[in-house]
Amino acid sequence: MDTKSSHLIEDADGVSVAVLGSGVDGAGVASKATILSCEVAAAHGVSPRLLDELAELAADKVRDGGLKLMGEGGLLVELARHLMQAAVEAEMDLHLAEEAGRTGGKGSRSGGNARNGYRPRKVITEVGTVTVQVPRDRLGTFTSGLLPKYARRTGGLDEMVLSLTAKGLTSGEIVAHLAETYGMETSKETVSTITDKALDSMADWRTRPLDPVYPVLFVDCVNVKIRDGAVANRPVYVVLAVTCDGHREILGLWAGDGGEGAKYWQSVLAELQNRGVRDVLMLVCDGLKGLPEAVNTVFPQTVVQLCIVHLIRTTLRYISRQDWDAAARDLRPVYTAANEDEALARLAEFSEKWEVKYPAAVKAWERSWSEVVPFLGFPSPIRKIISTTNAIESLNARYRRSVNACGHFPNETAALKRLYLTTLALDPTGRGRKRWTSRWMEAMNAFDIAFDGRLSAGRV
Repeated sequence: MDTKSSHLIEDADGVSVAVLGSGVDGAGVASKATILSCEVAAAHGVSPRLLDELAELAADKVRDGGLKLMGEGGLLVELARHLMQAAVEAEMDLHLAEEAGRTGGKGSRSGGNARNGYRPRKVITEVGTVTVQVPRDRLGTFTSGLLPKYARRTGGLDEMVLSLTAKGLTSGEIVAHLAETYGMETSKETVSTITDKALDSMADWRTRPLDPVYPVLFVDCVNVKIRDGAVANRPVYVVLAVTCDGHREILGLWAGDGGEGAKYWQSVLAELQNRGVRDVLMLVCDGLKGLPEAVNTVFPQTVVQLCIVHLIRTTLRYISRQDWDAAARDLRPVYTAANEDEALARLAEFSEKWEVKYPAAVKAWERSWSEVVPFLGFPSPIRKIISTTNAIESLNARYRRSVNACGHFPNETAALKRLYLTTLALDPTGRGRKRWTSRWMEAMNAFDIAFDGRLSAGRV
């Protein structure tokens, strides 16, 4: 499902609706718009003469008070209606011709088929609402391919709604946008029905096969408000992987209840294993309870690394605001040390200075030390990549913007659906993928050496 449909009207490198056939001197010099229109006409089988007539019509509309393209009374709406009407008429002609061939050309009085009037149907399209007179046949065997039975929307409109949802608009905002821009009368229920089409593809996406080896998995969560009796914060966990080629891949979304432990995480990791993952070199997380134990059970060789940024944030929660700068400055030598021994010496210096005033801040580092130091044993290219979950923070920012626009969700499925659509809309131009891959190339080479060929096995 593609949610990146474009609904822009271009006037330079695309289709131009204004075709000017004369220059400023009236010498009949063809404009760039004329040339472009001829090229488009040839590509779509439309005669240049027809485009010229449409341009004349547009010019007349402008002279009569203004050109309106979309919405009620819009030029494109009328064109859409005429084209759709002609299409369903042609479909009926083909249908009757095929049936006549099967029955030997019998008429309706002899058991054959024939036209039987029309049934009006209001259809919401990308340019506005149109009413099409759908033809009927006597035997009731005709079904339009353009307007299937019970269809009240075109596929382009569905794509537009999915795209707007993915970009963070609420159902009410989408209804208002369609009414203001296209003159469409829709409802929140209609928008919800359209976005529910994504549920099947979301199920396929959440169970798709995965690569056998991933160098790094980043695990983090987004808190969403779900109305289940009472509105409460619920975590939705996202697992972002870096592939062996240095690309970013989101492996899935999992909803929790906030009390997850080792058993929950073991089920999530076992699901990844069932989808084809055989080895994970490193897993970076933000101190999720029970996750390190689960990793050791499912992927015994995986190195678990605690996100340093999250640990610093936790430390500063125990420290007065006026001492934040000084404490953060004293912590820096700990996580930038050359090795674990040096890091322990710097932590001792930090403890000596701050433990009396802020003992909980020091305890936070001591409790998490076994998950803090693994990255100190790796070369600089790996350290820069895995010491924090910055790789996933930009993704979480997009997720938070999307869910915060809604306020709260009626159930868990609605929250997952919105996050899934947001996932599909990430990096529409592909430039982010190129930057990501370029940033990870040096680290991929370091992983190959540090993990003694385990990464190379994933490239075979």
